[in-house]
Amino acid sequence: MPSTAKKTWIASGLVAALLLATAGAAFFWFRPGVEIPSVVQDPWFEDATDAMGLDFVHDPGDLASWWQPQIHGSGVAIFDFDGDGRLDLYLLNFGGPGSKSTNRLYKNMPDGKFKDVTAGSGLGIDGHNTGVAIGDVNNDGWPDVLVVQHCNVKIFLNRGDGTFRDATEESGLKNPLWGCSASFVDFDRDGWLDLVIVNYLDDEPHRRCYNPMAKRDYCGPTHFPGTVSKLFRNLGANGKGVRFEDVTLKAGFAKAPGPGLAVYCADFTGDGWPDILIVNDNKPNHLWINQKNGTFTEEAIRRGIAVDSLGQAQAGMGVAVGDVDGDGLLDIYMTHLSSERNTLWRQGPKLGYFRDVTADTGLLNSHWRGTGFGTLMADFNHDGWPDLAVVNGRISQGSTTINPALGAHFQQYGDRNQLFRNNGKGKFADISLANDPFCGLANVGRGLACGDLDGDGAPDLVLTTVGNRARIFRNVAKNRGHWLIVRAFDPRLKRDAYGAAVHVKAGPRVWPRVINPADSYQSSSDPRAHFGLGEATRYDSIRIVWPDGLVETFPGGAADRVITLRRGDGK
Repeated sequence: MPSTAKKTWIASGLVAALLLATAGAAFFWFRPGVEIPSVVQDPWFEDATDAMGLDFVHDPGDLASWWQPQIHGSGVAIFDFDGDGRLDLYLLNFGGPGSKSTNRLYKNMPDGKFKDVTAGSGLGIDGHNTGVAIGDVNNDGWPDVLVVQHCNVKIFLNRGDGTFRDATEESGLKNPLWGCSASFVDFDRDGWLDLVIVNYLDDEPHRRCYNPMAKRDYCGPTHFPGTVSKLFRNLGANGKGVRFEDVTLKAGFAKAPGPGLAVYCADFTGDGWPDILIVNDNKPNHLWINQKNGTFTEEAIRRGIAVDSLGQAQAGMGVAVGDVDGDGLLDIYMTHLSSERNTLWRQGPKLGYFRDVTADTGLLNSHWRGTGFGTLMADFNHDGWPDLAVVNGRISQGSTTINPALGAHFQQYGDRNQLFRNNGKGKFADISLANDPFCGLANVGRGLACGDLDGDGAPDLVLTTVGNRARIFRNVAKNRGHWLIVRAFDPRLKRDAYGAAVHVKAGPRVWPRVINPADSYQSSSDPRAHFGLGEATRYDSIRIVWPDGLVETFPGGAADRVITLRRGDGK
């Protein structure tokens, strides 16, 4: 062998050995032309569940029933229910009517720990609770709580003294279907928050299903037909009660039923009116375009987001939204089954049109696959580029990462979570191996919500599981960049301006976010807009497109702080 060739061969062998040593027991999908994921030495998150005093354990109900809804889990809400400036937690249970396992409300105390304040709050309800949405529906300045249940829905008005009143009967809200996720949205721009509830399947509680090994298992979505998602118009209440009108038929939603699991509301077309994206399981997604007259048209196919680049409808579960490539447009990420692939759709160059770019962004080059549910897009290390967090957990037996801590019933359903770093302009690297606290152990992950729980400016995560503990993951990423948290507030309505588009400019970059806490899966995050600004110590200006169409610009200022911008105070 010539000396030059021999040296090249030895060098190549050393590089290969180094890669194998770094990867450990991880399994990589190597493909020509795809960048190998980089390894981050320090984890971004630590498990702070015990340190912050969260003791919630999810009750999935009667395991002997093998009832399909119980494997889909329950969500979590992060919001400041008492106005003290600290983010609190509301966690859902699925124990059923009459169960001692009720939903729990946790107050964020001055010492950084969470205290269970459920007793006397009015929120400690039982039932088959699935999803939660937060919004001030009567414009009295206090966030109210909507709970989606299997074949039911409940709404609780915030009294402003730490307690809530059940206003379900007077509200006119009825949803006798298997509801999952929900979102508040002012679709008619009249100043009152309307409501969309995403419904899943018309299931049969007593149907028995078996896996290929002839073992009893949960039924899959192909066994039942999809149902119609519901749209309710808020009729206004002047700070007292609340009343909704079911406008599902009038709006056109009944024309396209589907097995919906997640929802996101935003103005995707740039006409100033909010549209509604519904993520469907094993069926094409729906993108309802607002016609500005109380009706919507379903246009997901022609806008490129109904199916993936292969023309296949995937098993959509969760949704995350953000500008991954810095072009100022909102891109969309959805989670799917482990036998499929999660999908990233990039918007543009034309507003409201999307293209599957998953293969071009490095997201296929993951250490492992999982059945994804909750997912969020946030700049966890504040380098100026939004990253991705995904919580995983199977819906059928067959886990390859058995975790005995999940118990005999659920240990066959565990998957490890995933974390992807945005290395710039929408190119991602899987950093799950370096984030053992969040990604190391298999769980049956479902809900995922985001918010700065400890007041250090960095987004923390709260995760829910089926039949196990909810967990808090505190952001401990080292060498974080600069940041900004923006609350968009409308003093006329006394509440956060849901649907407002916030654009922060610093130097040549513009970062867009929408005031909408209802992404992910069956959960609700902090409604304020969080921005990672990288090396920028100041921002030049903030432009807000308010939900009613008013456009205002606010002057620049110092980074690394929380600010409130009020409608009418800008230019």
